[in-house]
Amino acid sequence: MKLPLLVATMGGVGRLKPAPGTWGSLVVLPAALLGPMPALLLAIFVTLIGFYAVRKVLRETPDQDPGWIVVDEAAGMLIALAGLSVTASIWGVLIAFGLFRIFDILKPWPISWADQQEGAFGVMLDDIVAGALAALALILARPLLPGVI
Repeated sequence: MKLPLLVATMGGVGRLKPAPGTWGSLVVLPAALLGPMPALLLAIFVTLIGFYAVRKVLRETPDQDPGWIVVDEAAGMLIALAGLSVTASIWGVLIAFGLFRIFDILKPWPISWADQQEGAFGVMLDDIVAGALAALALILARPLLPGVI
């Protein structure tokens, strides 16, 4: 497997059925153990290599956003995890996961706008925005759920 395809599928996770996007989000959940700042730094790294890999992979496929590309979900989920506090519980991680998946699936604005963009930019951007909105929701909810989020 070529490196860009390996990155785009997160080591083949994107080939899992059903719901490859959910698998792509689940694969990075252990990063919650690192804390919010390392999760954010990892999100930046995954986003950068994701843009590169997706751009390369899209040159070889007619589909502009194949479901098996899941590096975008991994990047978005990592951004969502960065919205958790250092003291977040497993429930907070599950809430982060749920929020990210809801935003990614329903695509409210501005996620829907990002999803309409072309090429690697569009593939990556909708999940980055979904992750950012999930992180914002988590940060705003912290006072309501101390010790959880």
